[in-house]
Amino acid sequence: MFEQSARDPGSPVNDRLSWLADQLSPDASTVGPGGRLIRRWLPGGPAGTGRRRWALAGVLAAVVVIVLGAVALVGGGPAPEPPPALPSARPAAEARAAPPAGLVISVIGRVRSPGLVTVPQGARVADVLRAVGGPEPGADMGALNLARKVTDGEQLAVGVPAPPPPPDAPQADAKVDLNTATADQLDTLPGVGEVMAKRIVQWRTDHGGFTKVEQLRDVDGIGESKFQKLREKVTVG
Repeated sequence: MFEQSARDPGSPVNDRLSWLADQLSPDASTVGPGGRLIRRWLPGGPAGTGRRRWALAGVLAAVVVIVLGAVALVGGGPAPEPPPALPSARPAAEARAAPPAGLVISVIGRVRSPGLVTVPQGARVADVLRAVGGPEPGADMGALNLARKVTDGEQLAVGVPAPPPPPDAPQADAKVDLNTATADQLDTLPGVGEVMAKRIVQWRTDHGGFTKVEQLRDVDGIGESKFQKLREKVTVG
């Protein structure tokens, strides 16, 4: 038959076997079985130390991830509560100039609910009639100026003759005193509206009162023609 000769494994294989035998052989520093290869994987060896370091680093990284996740879920803590809004203080002059709550009017005659009624500042005769339920059917309204502004404390007669004024009451054509009249009373003067009446009162306050009727010309908005209409209607007390 055929003769089969053994093949030489070659030097590379021999070299590997020699290195492995050298790694497994004990030396003077070996405690227990095995050589340098075994010692690398023991707890006290280089490989064991490296594994412990990697394990410690992994634990620290996990702790950091857990803490950051908890902070993200909570939202960084509760948001600071904004301070409550404080009410703004009005100047003392403005508080003193505040008008009263309303006007008290006495209504008599042919209305549904005669008697005292309270209406807001600037109310007119038509507003007073609505507040008392309106006039009765057939009541004569020709003597009433529904657009006239009412004043506090006046009496309104509806559908009946107005009662005569007391002997000491001022006459209807009595002049309005520039130093004592209210803004509502000044508003009844010809050519003087609500805005102009307030200007007259403000001028009186700023200058300590009127000393003569001609000072009306100094009020903003009162020209010569308007002054001629007013000079016979006003006086200075």
